[in-house]
Amino acid sequence: MLRIEDITYNVEGRPLFEGASATIPTGHKVGLVGRNGAGKTTLFRLIRGELALEGGTISLPNRARIGGVAQEVPSSSTSLIDTVLQADEERTALLAEAETAKDPNRIAEIQARLSDIDAWSAEGRAASILKGLGFDAEAQKRPCSDFSGGWRMRVALAGVLFAQPDYLLLDEPTNYLDLEGALWLESYLTKYPHTVLIISHDRGLLNRAVTGILHLDQKKLTYWSGPYDQFARQVAERRAVLQAEAKKQEARRAHLQSFVDRFKAKASKAVQAQSRVKMLEKMETITAPEDAKKVVFTFPAPEELSPPIINMEGAAVGYGGPAVLKNLSLRIDQDDRIALLGRNGEGKSTLSKLLAGKLDAMAGKITRSTKLRIGYFAQHQVDELYIDETPLQHLQRQRPAEGQPRLRARLAGFGLMADQAETVVGRLSGGQKARLSLLLATLDAPHLLILDEPTNHLDIESREALVEALTEYSGAVILVSHDMHLLSLVADRLWLVKGGAVTPYTEDLEAYRRMLLAGDEVEKPAAKVVEKIKKASRDEVLVLRAEVRKCEERLAKLNEMRDRLAKKLADPELYEAARIGELETWNKKYAEVMNALDKAEALWLTAQEKLESAA
Repeated sequence: MLRIEDITYNVEGRPLFEGASATIPTGHKVGLVGRNGAGKTTLFRLIRGELALEGGTISLPNRARIGGVAQEVPSSSTSLIDTVLQADEERTALLAEAETAKDPNRIAEIQARLSDIDAWSAEGRAASILKGLGFDAEAQKRPCSDFSGGWRMRVALAGVLFAQPDYLLLDEPTNYLDLEGALWLESYLTKYPHTVLIISHDRGLLNRAVTGILHLDQKKLTYWSGPYDQFARQVAERRAVLQAEAKKQEARRAHLQSFVDRFKAKASKAVQAQSRVKMLEKMETITAPEDAKKVVFTFPAPEELSPPIINMEGAAVGYGGPAVLKNLSLRIDQDDRIALLGRNGEGKSTLSKLLAGKLDAMAGKITRSTKLRIGYFAQHQVDELYIDETPLQHLQRQRPAEGQPRLRARLAGFGLMADQAETVVGRLSGGQKARLSLLLATLDAPHLLILDEPTNHLDIESREALVEALTEYSGAVILVSHDMHLLSLVADRLWLVKGGAVTPYTEDLEAYRRMLLAGDEVEKPAAKVVEKIKKASRDEVLVLRAEVRKCEERLAKLNEMRDRLAKKLADPELYEAARIGELETWNKKYAEVMNALDKAEALWLTAQEKLESAA
């Protein structure tokens, strides 16, 4: 297992870890979370031995192999498949030695070891990983130099997954993956045979692919069992308890201090006053945890336009050769929230560029509202910011007539406060750069906002703030993202980009996820079976509706019980030594209710699915 014991480390005089400890059991999949700048990436470097600890120890099993994604795969002439195969250094070395070895005993040892590490199936495994990350058979034979930096990062990820280190350390791996690649990685990690530590802000990944959360907060590490949502709920409950305890202690401290102030000079009360002074000195301060700073995005509201704002009739689009998308007959209204689904290379970005006016239609007709303003955000725009200019200077170029107070207010509306406003972009974090790009994209109060992977480099709090802003935004939204959580909360319409066409996707995101993980070949026969299902009678539908209502009533009662128990557990008096037995009883009841709530939710989902199928 991985043991982190009482570690201390500073960066430029700023402490990142002070007496931090944690134990990661062998084989566990763990999400490392914490605020931006807390030191998550630094912890990875300490584990790998790239940085020297100032205090404490980090210990791993003997001969344990640690692997992580290199910053970038070199732009070489080596094919993708060979690049990934070379990532398994032991296999590569054994194969090379097998070519020259002459000693029969050594040859036997080499062959036995190659068999132990399953070397003969290596090419198939490497090809499968590359395919999952978006490279078809033809692309796998092409040299690395044919691909951009983002695609080469996928090759680097494929290499470390293929090498299967005992400790796999991944730092925001989904930042350079699309939805399909992110879902494949999520599925792959659940079956990974060794220990995984992953820094991620993707709630879906942290809920489905990990078995525990390692929380870095206030220079300490705390390990929590279970997925992210369970961790978040437990942290909120603990916060409520500590805040109540701190408030009660503060009142007690004020009462004691008041007595001391009133009677310290009075001879008859001097002994009692001195006693209370000692009580104050011995009282261990309970510090309420700091509330997380409210993260915000403030999108300016556009005026309302007559629908539709965009209408297409038989449109086609491409890049000079054959059309990538054709026969597009689509309509967008100002209240639309549309997510674009589709495998990589099918044309999601091409459609986004057509809608944004960055590509012209090759055929057909496109009608746009005459007053239509469009905001367009794509990840490459973050890289196109002027690194030697400040966010304030970026805004001054766009709004030369506006005064500094107004420009600073705009920056603050995207979480870029006074310090960041005058820091050159080259020194800003990835999340801060993304905020600046989002601000520039929405500066003109667009009626249509097109967002292509907007959550890259945004932490969980920023992603939640983006969801809130998009929910309140009065313009249309076209969204391309690998973040299933964001898509599920924002989009109310799904368009599938596939085979050169764009069509409404009538299933939900979970169905799309299942389809991607199963493969199209598995999904097609299933669709035929669904078509043959006999339509339910009216009476059967009524029975199913009644069952759904019962499930909902049961959930409401259990939620009410949970809330009452949570309130009870937030009572500071319950944590006094004399009431430990009572605390255990209430904790047991809370666990029972949570277990019953999980089962009730499963029953409700089953009943709801039956009703939807029948209806």
